[in-house]
Amino acid sequence: MLGFLKEPVIVNVEINMNIMVLSLMGLISRLWGLSYPRAVVFDEVYYGQFVSLYMKRIFFVDDSGPPFGHMLLALGGYLGGFDGNFLWNRIGAEYSMNVPVWSLRLLPALAGALCVPLAYQILVELQFSHCAALGAALLILLENSLITQSRFMLLESILIFFILLAVLSYLKFYNLQKHSSFSGSWWFWLLLTGVACSCAVGVKYMGLFTYILLLTIAGLHFWHVIGDQNLSNVSLMCHFLARGLALIVIPVAMYVSFFYVHLTLLYRSGPHDQIMTSAFQASLEGGLARITQGQPLEVAYGSQITLRNVLGKPMQCWLHSHTNTYPIRYENGRGSSHQQQVTCYPFKDVNNWWIVKDPGMQQLVVSNPPRPVRHGDIVQLVHGITTRYLNTHDVAAPVSPHSQEVSCYIDYNISMPAQNLWRVEIVNRESDTDVWKTILSEVRFVHVNTSAVLKLSGASLPEWGYRQLEVVGEKLSKGYHQSMVWNVEEHRYGKSLEQKEREVELHSPTQMDISKNLSFMAKFTELQWKILTLKNEDTEHKYSSSALDWITMDTNIAYWLHPTSTAQIHLLGNVVTWASANVAALIYMCLSLWYLIRRRRKIYDIPEDAWQLWVSAGGICVGGWAVNYLPFFGMEKTLFLYHYLPALTFQILLIPIVLQHIRDHLCRYFVLTDRWTREQTLFSSLRLAPWQAAAGKAGLFPAVAILHLKKTGHTKSSFWMKCLTSLGVTAFFPSSLIPDLCFSRACSLH
Repeated sequence: MLGFLKEPVIVNVEINMNIMVLSLMGLISRLWGLSYPRAVVFDEVYYGQFVSLYMKRIFFVDDSGPPFGHMLLALGGYLGGFDGNFLWNRIGAEYSMNVPVWSLRLLPALAGALCVPLAYQILVELQFSHCAALGAALLILLENSLITQSRFMLLESILIFFILLAVLSYLKFYNLQKHSSFSGSWWFWLLLTGVACSCAVGVKYMGLFTYILLLTIAGLHFWHVIGDQNLSNVSLMCHFLARGLALIVIPVAMYVSFFYVHLTLLYRSGPHDQIMTSAFQASLEGGLARITQGQPLEVAYGSQITLRNVLGKPMQCWLHSHTNTYPIRYENGRGSSHQQQVTCYPFKDVNNWWIVKDPGMQQLVVSNPPRPVRHGDIVQLVHGITTRYLNTHDVAAPVSPHSQEVSCYIDYNISMPAQNLWRVEIVNRESDTDVWKTILSEVRFVHVNTSAVLKLSGASLPEWGYRQLEVVGEKLSKGYHQSMVWNVEEHRYGKSLEQKEREVELHSPTQMDISKNLSFMAKFTELQWKILTLKNEDTEHKYSSSALDWITMDTNIAYWLHPTSTAQIHLLGNVVTWASANVAALIYMCLSLWYLIRRRRKIYDIPEDAWQLWVSAGGICVGGWAVNYLPFFGMEKTLFLYHYLPALTFQILLIPIVLQHIRDHLCRYFVLTDRWTREQTLFSSLRLAPWQAAAGKAGLFPAVAILHLKKTGHTKSSFWMKCLTSLGVTAFFPSSLIPDLCFSRACSLH
């Protein structure tokens, strides 16, 4: 049973020295002197804030993209023992001793170093020579813009690493597809493709461009697989499901998992959670949770509530009223109702409290047991401090005259009766009998008399309204908009019968204990929506640029300036590399167009396998450059030079590809043409010889021709038969003699 122990266990390991040397050179170039300068460099002031928030477990929202890249930077800080205590307030600020600069910059530097061997392996998998692959790796190694970007706490080098890893993994999977489908290696590289794509998208949404490119290429390749008659229907279905699992299901699941880790780590309230809904804020430790903890869940008649507008734009605000009234006449001469003002106020205030009243009863307290308010119920909203009823009527709003004015009704004994009945509509209800719930329910208030909907217009009132936000009754309310939706944020069951006691009660905290935690998927959906829709005001930056400036190198970024010496760090491309990359891309597109036109005319300048190689390389490199560059022409965000680096990386890979193609095919084509011209001249002289006819009759010319062919050493029969045919020489060859001519299949000229 243990007989195998009698023989030694031998393990053979193959080491690619090219990859080892390139990796070592990449590490040296990216890690040497990594802690210099020990000061905040450009966008480190931006990403460093998020690292500190991770260290302190404080929630934040970054509208620039998903959290995976931030978590990787925070991992470096965690490994270095960073406590998050540093004020990231300006570029150039000296790091204090508690900031592990080397650790914070480590992961971007490692990612940048590993891009060098990845570039080498990509060209090898594309079936190009090791010389071309080595050239691509060296270009990536020596490109100073890539070196600069990878030596600081920035995300571009990490993004490029995952992009190149995804491309390499897919190429390895595709090459294995030809002879070992569903093997262990086949599954490994296919799954790694999906994982790398997910990580790229998780770092920055720019990774989505390459992900879509690889999905397109995979779709085209699978289309060819469908045409393989040797595969059964079951096998085709297995191929389809494997690709769907690895390239769609797993990336989506991983992307969601990034947010799960993000939300698990950041459980404390902070300044950024104010843009989230009340339910989201209440799920965080501290902040709103301290206020809402223990509130009653179900809103009942007699409940005291604050109503927050769900939209949160132009800022979060709560339905509010105060004793001031609308002016009798506005500046433009229009008249008003002179009723009590109702606004949306962006701060916590006692005047934000309202009491939910049953129109059929006079009491403003909760009965025992409480009678909950349900979807479709008619209520009156009474302002807690002034005890006036929320009202709207057919009077134009002060700033939005196309909408109705909303006010708290004051009886002036004129022909303007109160219209203060509102129907509660729960927008996110599951059934028509749902109960109105604190924080969780999103409701609309529809005016019974006019069918107008209570809405935040977003406009600011003039000085007489203290610049607070206007609230109107929107008549045209067929569609759904968040400005018409409100949720109860603070809630208590009213117990005081007297107004003085009620005012004291409105200032006091609640005591009841009911949990309102959101599910992860609800929090994920809300956070994802905020990331996609939240936009900071883009301002022109000193070093911002346009997409056209990138390829012309008409821009740079000053990353760091030494405060006392002339030492500086700039993000600037290598002129030779960038110009060569542009030329290579132009040559590729021109040659491809030329080949396509010639092939349409049934003229094949290069062998079919060379053509397929040319197209595959272009799909990866030119396609990668295009999808990572062209979308920026349609973006309205502030752009910087570093946005071009992923596209540049693909363009650099194209340089040795074009050079090898020119050497292997175009140069040899010109050599072939030159020799064809010389041979044609030689045979023409033979044809014009005065003894041509006699030699032909005597059978001497075939010997002369064969002798000449042997001397030149050229052995392709089709080529030389074409030569002889053009000169009329083949007529001298007997048909029985032609097969005996020793012309081999060799295609290239030596």
